[in-house]
Amino acid sequence: MRILLVEDEKDLAYIIKQGLEEEGYVVDVAHDGEEGLYMAETFPLDAIVLDIMLPLMDGLTVLSTLRKKGIMTPVILLTARDALLDKIKGLDTGADDYLTKPFVFEELLARIRSLLRRKTTVKEAIIRIADLEIDTASHEVKRGGKPINLSAREYALLEYLAYEKGKVVSRTDIVEHIYHEEADMDSNVVDVYINYLRNKIDKDFSHKLIHTVRGAGYILKDEE
Repeated sequence: MRILLVEDEKDLAYIIKQGLEEEGYVVDVAHDGEEGLYMAETFPLDAIVLDIMLPLMDGLTVLSTLRKKGIMTPVILLTARDALLDKIKGLDTGADDYLTKPFVFEELLARIRSLLRRKTTVKEAIIRIADLEIDTASHEVKRGGKPINLSAREYALLEYLAYEKGKVVSRTDIVEHIYHEEADMDSNVVDVYINYLRNKIDKDFSHKLIHTVRGAGYILKDEE
């Protein structure tokens, strides 16, 4: 899943980016409001973590501009401890959540997971598809009760398919949501990782969950 972090404190931005990437997220970073607005309008994002106090354009203006343009990407605002009016204004402007600085990183992760569930049909931390279980908090995956070990990239792909369960996702969709913008859009890397997943998720089971839709992409679904 792809997240935009808009934070002008570069050391903090680096720490957050590193932590999110260790959790399997693709993270784009902007250090001022104008750059953040451009990236939010340009990239296909799953969530935005947006500081309010930013140079060039403050976070509330960025948020307001996005909502006026009909861009409804979920937004978590980062606010100062005593900025009650900013929190109220942010929620009224269209923020989905807010987090007060300083914060515990695990709380940011939990709020991001909650936002991602909110924008899909998935409402629980554990996604179940037939006998497949994906714990989006611990990244543990089981099928038929048996643990399945996945690499970070394999897990990111499976989680994206699971959040979009029952929907066909194209190779371009997958690249845009689990790779950075510099990824080779014409490469066969998606097909390679789909095959890796099939070998781990479907190979030993008669009921297959990962399906190819010819000319369109892939779908994770319960039905054959």
